Amino acid sequence: MQYLGHLPESDPLFSYLKNEIFPQINCDCRDGIRVFRTNGSNAVYIYEERTACNKVVGKFFYSERQRDKAAALRRLEREYRNTMEFRSYLDGFHYAARVLGCKPELDCLLVVEYCYGEPLDDIILRSINNNDPQLLYNKLKALAWFLANLHNRSARPAEKVRFSAVCHYFELVVNGLQGVISPGDDSLMRSLCRQWHDQPFMWEDCEVLVHGDATPSNFFFGDDMHVITFDLERVQRTDRIFDVGRIAAELQHFFMRTTGNKYAAEPFIGHFLWEYSCHFPDREQTFKSISRRIPFYMGVNLLRIARNSYLDYEYRQKLISEAGECLRSRQS
Repeated sequence: MQYLGHLPESDPLFSYLKNEIFPQINCDCRDGIRVFRTNGSNAVYIYEERTACNKVVGKFFYSERQRDKAAALRRLEREYRNTMEFRSYLDGFHYAARVLGCKPELDCLLVVEYCYGEPLDDIILRSINNNDPQLLYNKLKALAWFLANLHNRSARPAEKVRFSAVCHYFELVVNGLQGVISPGDDSLMRSLCRQWHDQPFMWEDCEVLVHGDATPSNFFFGDDMHVITFDLERVQRTDRIFDVGRIAAELQHFFMRTTGNKYAAEPFIGHFLWEYSCHFPDREQTFKSISRRIPFYMGVNLLRIARNSYLDYEYRQKLISEAGECLRSRQS
């Protein structure tokens, strides 16, 4: 986080935070409010009242990156609705940051509570650097329970997965790689996607509510099995493996980039899938079904990671190559 100074009392945001937001967490802001900018790509800030150092998170949808006010308002409303629905499916042990307020007049502002915990990306790196695999095994077990709980509680058996929508997302990801992906690989990826599209087992599961952006930075961990999540703008109904496959691909990416060994993540991915499967009546059948579908979702997510321009060109090519390996492992 980058410290930006104090929020001026003359700013309309100060009045809103002081009178409508901080009282919800029993703070009066009598000594002022500090402002911090987060490291993410969105216009997200941390506001801290100075007395007890309690914090809230403010996300502005109308910003330098999004100058369409109507589109910004739709995104604000979508994340608000998503958060309300997402939280309705969680039990008392799992948690998603609650909304404290919305203010369209203040650049389409959404304010949510600040959550404490260790992010999964830090846990992965700590596990690797300290040679402590059990740490990561334990937290992946907790995350598997969190996701299975969400997916199973929100499942609608009568509504089958619309895999064509997932294939459309695949096309958007590949489009975002222009300038990085070769024409040959571009054509290959699209051809492999069409082959997956024609597999009946990709359409057979029912739709569930998914996080939609299940990256390691969006999950915090507390003691034992406690998991906290936030950033719910991309919540949607689709295949449960949309979340599961993203976590698996992120694990492969972290281990590939940190250790240089593309196989190092496999025990952790297998453990995560096995723990997820234990929350179903037939664990072995669930594991088999997931294992059948996950290569596609790992492939598309490795391609999604390869879009990040902060990664060096050679490594991005490696991600594209690994995505191709996943997509070619289609099972009939």
